[in-house]
Amino acid sequence: MKNKPSVLNIIWFSMILISTVAAAYTGKMEHITRAMFESAKNAVTLAISLVGPMALWFGAMKVVEAGGLMKVIARAISPVMTRLFPDVPIDHPAMSAMIMNMAANALGLTNAATPMGLKAMKELDTLNSEKGTATNAMCLFLAINTSNVALLPLGVITIRAVAGATSPAAIMLPSLFATACSTAVAIIAAKLLQRRSSNTMPHTPAHTNDKNDAIQKADPVTDLLDDLFPPGMVSKIFIVTLLAAFIGGIALRISKGNLPALFSTNFFNSLSNWLMPLLLCSLLLYGFFKGVKVYEVLTDGGKEGFNIAIRIIPFMVAIFVAIGMFRESGALGFFISILDPVTSRIGMPAEALQVALLRPLSGTGSFGVMAEIVTKNPDSFLSYLVSTIQGSTETTFYVLAVYFGSVGIKRTRHALPAGLIADAAGILSSVFICRLLF
Repeated sequence: MKNKPSVLNIIWFSMILISTVAAAYTGKMEHITRAMFESAKNAVTLAISLVGPMALWFGAMKVVEAGGLMKVIARAISPVMTRLFPDVPIDHPAMSAMIMNMAANALGLTNAATPMGLKAMKELDTLNSEKGTATNAMCLFLAINTSNVALLPLGVITIRAVAGATSPAAIMLPSLFATACSTAVAIIAAKLLQRRSSNTMPHTPAHTNDKNDAIQKADPVTDLLDDLFPPGMVSKIFIVTLLAAFIGGIALRISKGNLPALFSTNFFNSLSNWLMPLLLCSLLLYGFFKGVKVYEVLTDGGKEGFNIAIRIIPFMVAIFVAIGMFRESGALGFFISILDPVTSRIGMPAEALQVALLRPLSGTGSFGVMAEIVTKNPDSFLSYLVSTIQGSTETTFYVLAVYFGSVGIKRTRHALPAGLIADAAGILSSVFICRLLF
């Protein structure tokens, strides 16, 4: 019996058709024609721009994997992860890659989170007995990824600070509340939906019950990872000296008052800029002290990131074109006008509804609308609400298209419904907490 089309397939096709019909009524056929080509070009441009970060962070992940950090991290929170992902062995590379992706998302490190998430998806696919069909673990990981708890929504806070908001970081508490709610709902929804589709669920191959065998088949050990060369005394002294110099540099800046004030515009810009280099250096230093040949291993792992970045281009083109046509045709405005009478009753203005509907479709689009609202009146309730929505939800369609596309998943099963349910929970939680606290 042939598999039915996935939900993502149906929604994508419907968006194309609805956009064309809407353009016929609104007279915007020229607009959607332009959007088709512009969106396709932007998708390829974005995918190519991801090649560098993907190669870098895949390589960094390979370094810490060779040094054993991934297993250490996985074991540290194994009680939680084994309950969430019972089909994934705790020592499997997929487990630690998922953990690092969630941590990067929580810190707002998008450039690092995406490569780590794609690495996790690739490792999860090694446990998939039915290639092309998403497993329960894949669906749950995607649902959590699209609703991940945001500890530091740095991008949104920076926009608020630049716009002159009295308290730019005031959205941290409501964003944390909203993402905690959406993540909890994502897990519950994924677990309930997987029961309904359990009769068609791909099963983990029997040999993966043997952890060592699973790891060996999932990630063959290369010659670069076989030989570890712990650093000698001179190398250790050199690194310790550099660390001392780094701490001394921070102390010097503090003594001169050069560090930006807390909650200022410069503070959040600096925090965002500091986190990425510190994360990269920390991963490389761990591998170095464990005896990993960091340069050789990083460049070898980077090849994997390069290949995946190229592989996702067709999926990005497809989703970008559908979203661009949907926006430019006037169909999005039509849906907003239909939903506004309902959402206004729960305290969500039409402007906020626009951000809420755009967020699962286009991160750039929703961010632009949010930034425009915040710039006009940074201390208003509307600004507070759209900032919280932007900081506590994710681009669900984009994430599913890219992550599943990277491993050739055609049948997404319940991943999209679970992600959209989590988005709805995050938006409703944002409205509730903002009404309560503002």
